[in-house]
Amino acid sequence: MINGHGDDLYKYNNVEVKSNFSSNIYSHADLNGLKKHLTCSMDVISSYPEPEPYSLEKALAEECGTNNDEIMVTNGATEAIYLAAMMTNARHENGNNINLISMPTFSEYADACRMFGGKVMSDESGYEGKATHWMCNPNNPTGSVVCGDELLRITESHKDEIYVIDQSYEHYTTMKLISDREAADAGNIILLHSMTKQFCIPGLRLGYATASAKLISRLKALRHPWSVNALAIEAGLYLIRNKEKAISDADLLLEEAQRLRNELNKIDGVSVRPTMTNFMLASIKERKATDLKEFLIKNYGILIRDASNFEGLDDSYFRVAAQTRAENDMLTEAIKDFMSNDRYIK
Repeated sequence: MINGHGDDLYKYNNVEVKSNFSSNIYSHADLNGLKKHLTCSMDVISSYPEPEPYSLEKALAEECGTNNDEIMVTNGATEAIYLAAMMTNARHENGNNINLISMPTFSEYADACRMFGGKVMSDESGYEGKATHWMCNPNNPTGSVVCGDELLRITESHKDEIYVIDQSYEHYTTMKLISDREAADAGNIILLHSMTKQFCIPGLRLGYATASAKLISRLKALRHPWSVNALAIEAGLYLIRNKEKAISDADLLLEEAQRLRNELNKIDGVSVRPTMTNFMLASIKERKATDLKEFLIKNYGILIRDASNFEGLDDSYFRVAAQTRAENDMLTEAIKDFMSNDRYIK
């Protein structure tokens, strides 16, 4: 986590945060059933968890339509990112350690690749040989989505190169994406998932990867024992068995996200990129996102994501994720207030 992340709510312990727009995870998920179950399951912390989360991998394989040896549960999708980077860079996959990453995107891909000696490039025309391709789909922070069929055509035409495709936000879009069965059959795709995002449980750190048995075997050989704790495993099993749905109406959330984007775009000096998810990337004219963030938290108790530390973005960019209609309206009015204040002009 060299470049930092959004949702830095922990920095504001002494400030009343009324609305958190900084995380792409929906803030109003109903977790009452899970909380009750975990309260009654606290005895699991008295014993070591499974060295590898076998039971959760088995349950997920049945749910995803894969074999047990085609899936690997991790401590959030982030652990899977670092394991994939270790596998493809430390050992110089295909005799090369070039990593193609289109910017702006989630910083962990580049951070992980560089940690293990990889070279990061954003322009495909500047390399020779073979590379590992990293893709976030839906992409953070832009909210753009590439159709799964198109991605499969691309990966099929480059069978000797590995594609790490992060679908952590797959439950925040209605676009057709790559299925677990398709990833496992492809042979050169490592598909990443985030139960953290799906079930709105970032504090529990749960993710998983699906790929061919050959690739999963190589990834598992690098995974540390007991990387997923007992409560996280228990939570994952509960969520799958009970077919929990943290976001009751995804279509309604995406509809509200589009309304929020339209309202923000009406503000003079604010520009919001098109999005196919619940979150969106925006920029402000002649002002800094850092100043906007501090203004909103101080005057309105609203927390947003200063996106200026994404590679490829400057200090005018920020990211927000749609919340309730009332919260979204409050955000819009607060940004209007900021933009009308000449004090913050660069």
